[in-house]
Amino acid sequence: MELYGLIFDVDGVIADTEAVNARASIKVFEDLFGIKGVKREDFEAGLGRGAVEYVKAAARVHGLELTEEQVEKTTQLRQEYFLKILSEEPLPPFPGILELIEEAMQREDFRVAIATSSTLEKSRAVLESAKIPFQKMVYITGNNVKNKKPHPELFLLAAERMGIAPANCVVIEDAPNGVQAAKAAGAKCIAVTNSTDAAKLSEADLVCDSLEQINIHTVIELIQTK
Repeated sequence: MELYGLIFDVDGVIADTEAVNARASIKVFEDLFGIKGVKREDFEAGLGRGAVEYVKAAARVHGLELTEEQVEKTTQLRQEYFLKILSEEPLPPFPGILELIEEAMQREDFRVAIATSSTLEKSRAVLESAKIPFQKMVYITGNNVKNKKPHPELFLLAAERMGIAPANCVVIEDAPNGVQAAKAAGAKCIAVTNSTDAAKLSEADLVCDSLEQINIHTVIELIQTK
């Protein structure tokens, strides 16, 4: 029996965390540096690349060169704010995500993984909020890897832990950096336009507006199209 892998990013794929990430980060820029008027778009260059690149992206837009110490303080406070928002306003999963995960987990020939640049604490809060059965899945976070996306390490490790060749895996992503990482790992990639528009995700094998449009047969067909 041929085995297939399905790998899910968390931020912007499982739930609309990008809105919360931006809210938490905008507040940090105001509280730590007194910078007002930071917008969600200012973080776009850092999408999917982990907290450090995320905050540096907006800092650059506002002409701020952060020291290592400032970066550490910024990312730490951002996580605190993020977790606080999440505890007060639970995030529902995006439409179609639970159905796709359940469909894959019920099959003998599928393995399912979570692979995120985010920290263990932050991603677990999102997964719990969205009621994702992550305890039954391979679970890789930014804490497990040296190199963040667009480097493929995260997805290569997920495939290795599932015991499946990357070529037999499909990665579900929402950010250009994530798509690049999936392709560099040798996996197929489905990109969903939850965080950015389709034009920026064109390197993916398939782009959709919602995971409601995707089922297990779409995934298998994609893998078998060599």
